[in-house]
Amino acid sequence: KTKAPIWGTADPGEEVTISLGSQKVTTKADANGRWSVKVETPAAGGPVEVTVKGKNTITFKNVLVGEVWVCSGQSNMQWSVRASANPDKETAEAKFPKIRLFTVPRVPATEPQSDCKAQWVECSPQAIPDFSAVAYFFGRDLHKTLDVPVGLINTSYGGTAAEAWTSRPTLESIADFKPIFDRWDGMVENYPKAKEAYEKQLAEWKLAVEKAKADGKDAPKQPPAPANPATNANHYSVLFNGMVNPVVPFAVKGAIWYQGESNAGRAYQYRKLFPTMINDWRKAWGYDFLFLFVQLANFNPGHPEPEDSTAESDWAELREAQSMTLSLAGAGQAVIIDIGDAKDIHPKNKQDVGHRLALAAEHIAYGKDIVYSGPVYEKMVVEGSTARLKFKHTGGGLVAAGGPLKGFAVAGADHKFFVAEARIDGDSVVVRSDQVEKPVAIRYAWANNPAANLFNKEGLPASPFRTDDWPGKTVNAK
Repeated sequence: KTKAPIWGTADPGEEVTISLGSQKVTTKADANGRWSVKVETPAAGGPVEVTVKGKNTITFKNVLVGEVWVCSGQSNMQWSVRASANPDKETAEAKFPKIRLFTVPRVPATEPQSDCKAQWVECSPQAIPDFSAVAYFFGRDLHKTLDVPVGLINTSYGGTAAEAWTSRPTLESIADFKPIFDRWDGMVENYPKAKEAYEKQLAEWKLAVEKAKADGKDAPKQPPAPANPATNANHYSVLFNGMVNPVVPFAVKGAIWYQGESNAGRAYQYRKLFPTMINDWRKAWGYDFLFLFVQLANFNPGHPEPEDSTAESDWAELREAQSMTLSLAGAGQAVIIDIGDAKDIHPKNKQDVGHRLALAAEHIAYGKDIVYSGPVYEKMVVEGSTARLKFKHTGGGLVAAGGPLKGFAVAGADHKFFVAEARIDGDSVVVRSDQVEKPVAIRYAWANNPAANLFNKEGLPASPFRTDDWPGKTVNAK
């Protein structure tokens, strides 16, 4: 029930007719041989046939009409079903012919690309093991809840930063991102010198190998060649060019996104970078589709025991930057501060991640009246030596999971934080400490791997937060 673009190439000026059921749309290829039309799609279902006729005829059979979502980010979105929890069971049960999977190859590009080598496949035990686990579990939930076909476009690349997923013209338009250009342009400029130095090293190595052979000694190791920074997957815009632009303008309901680990050291910059990237994608597609994202999980291999909230934390600041992005219309967040793995940056429980994204989609995208979020801090009222925190999204009520409430810290005007006592009082949390006579700021779950057990009765965790806006550890990181 929308207008879906269909596009392609032909000879310049060639007439092209697209047929979908009884509907026919005719256009002509432009001087560069490109053509594009929009077809009226029927209600969800299928299969239907789509025919494209020019000088030749191409017929696509077994085409479904349904909800399409772009699924993107770094390694936790790329993470496969086979590497997640209960892989054998999940694979065996992945018999959903009305879920369709499309995986964009991981190919950085220095210029925007118009195509990629990939195809739609039916979701099956054969197709699912290497597909994105978060995307699949999200799509499976939507398919079951909405009872419509679901298409999932997986375009993800491990270890990558948000600037790589943002177009160059958009990044160039914002002065705050100049340090990103300076960093990468400097590396590109120095690459010829590095390559020249390597050629000398290589020649010396070859001579050393010959000498070692002559002397009956072990040959030295070959020196590593310098990588070309222009095609590095973290270079600005290369993943937008190679992995986003090829699927524009495919009609999508929205996007899900799991990324941020690679930007945590520059969390303050991410406050602007992340919404800039979202708006960049929306501009490329030409409409403000929904954008749902995963807040970073708990993680700190050097400190696997839950940490209090009295120190500074770049991961906490990144989570804050993510939450601030909810100010964009049509944005939603899945909080997973309770289901990470302190020792593993790739927690295996991707089922709950997909489920929480699906809850957000069901409410934000499809208007279902459900509790889709855990508690979110709303305001603080100081009452003498205590602070009362008010929350929204409390659902059936606030609860402390597994014992007394923990994860809170309080500071006075001196900015020194102390572990706080906290208790639930209705839809509020009351916080105090004997060491802070007049509370000025409260922090909750403010650590890489925080102690955090505030939930609503629906089992969704409260989002980490702070009431202050004092400069953090990443404020000057560029």
